[in-house]
Amino acid sequence: MIRPITGNSLKLLVRVVILATWLGLIGSNAWGAVLQVQAGHSIAAAIAAAKSGDTVQVARGNYSEHLVIDKPLTLQGIGRPTISAGNTGDVIRVRASDVTIKGFIVRDSGANLTKQNAGIYIQPGSDRATVQDCDLVYNLFGIWLENSKNSQIVHNVITGRRDLQSVLRGNGIEVYNTIGAQIIDNNISYSRDGIYVDVSKNALFRGNKIHHVRYGTHFMTTDDSLWENNESYLNRGGLALMEVRRLTVRNNIAWGNADHGIMLRTIQDSVIENNIVAGNGRGFFIYDAEYNTLKNNLVIGNRIGVHLSAGSYNNKVDGNDFIDNQSQIKYVAARDVEWGLTQGNYWSNYSGWDQNGDGIGDVAYEANDVVDLLNWQYPLIKLLLSSPSMQTLRFVARQFPVLRAPSIVDKHPRMRPLNQDWRRWSDKQPPAAE
Repeated sequence: MIRPITGNSLKLLVRVVILATWLGLIGSNAWGAVLQVQAGHSIAAAIAAAKSGDTVQVARGNYSEHLVIDKPLTLQGIGRPTISAGNTGDVIRVRASDVTIKGFIVRDSGANLTKQNAGIYIQPGSDRATVQDCDLVYNLFGIWLENSKNSQIVHNVITGRRDLQSVLRGNGIEVYNTIGAQIIDNNISYSRDGIYVDVSKNALFRGNKIHHVRYGTHFMTTDDSLWENNESYLNRGGLALMEVRRLTVRNNIAWGNADHGIMLRTIQDSVIENNIVAGNGRGFFIYDAEYNTLKNNLVIGNRIGVHLSAGSYNNKVDGNDFIDNQSQIKYVAARDVEWGLTQGNYWSNYSGWDQNGDGIGDVAYEANDVVDLLNWQYPLIKLLLSSPSMQTLRFVARQFPVLRAPSIVDKHPRMRPLNQDWRRWSDKQPPAAE
């Protein structure tokens, strides 16, 4: 039986509908006003007049201001207006959650490292900040993000102070003590480090291009995070991943870096897969790293393919291609370490054979043999590596343990590389040794 709606019930229903509609408007920001700033007027005055949830739209022009955003709002540039701090302080300082900044040229912060002057400084507690589609140029730090949850730095171009020595510059993006930060599709150059990350977790770094800096990323004590589809090139070091656990590093490219392509230092329980490491001083520098998986990486044309030391024993290294590195492995340890337990790795200098045609070499590959040691001590010996005398020396050394050094051993070396596109990266040459 359908009961009729009484007067009191009808009033209650109307109130519920009004409340639900009002809450829906809040959730969609439909209630926020739009304040417009024309060239020659003050952005700071518009921010002061705005209410929480409003949008401040800034027309194309040049604005000499220091801005403080202390309420949730959107600051939107129309036609890419320029905000300059005149080489003092921060250009924009964010002191509230739910702030979005997009579409600006932000430039000319101060150069005080102690005060951490930045193009955009996002203060602790400013959660869910978004910086998008901005050019940040000639700032000490590009973006400083500290003690913030679920903030996004997306599709920005960040260029540091080229007139300063590297040690006097700030970092392109500083990520400190954050949860859930997303750093996506940024192009960073001429800062100290491209992206500096410390004491954070559950972070995502995807699609960034980082070049002409000290380290593409300086990544420390940031667990349970993902680093994928980034390109780091022509730096001193590509990726420096240190003191971390449960990190996934995949589909990245590191090339032309003077020192290393990817550094794995004091790292555990992580997966490093499908990366291209080409034409660096050292492809991988692995130090004090255990219980990690390195698979399906292309390591090509580096001065040293992998430099392995400090007890980095218990890692699974399988399905990788080591091609045309001047020295495939530099190994410093007291005992053998076996790689290729499941699938085997490809070694371009493997001199064994495959009699049954199964694609797996019949003789184990051993790096770090007496020929490799002579190569490190006397670099000119590279001119003789393909000669019969060097091949004979390798064979003889393996028959007499007294001549044998601890080595990386791959008992199932593959006869062909897995990466069919490896020739594309064969022209990358390591920078001249310092």
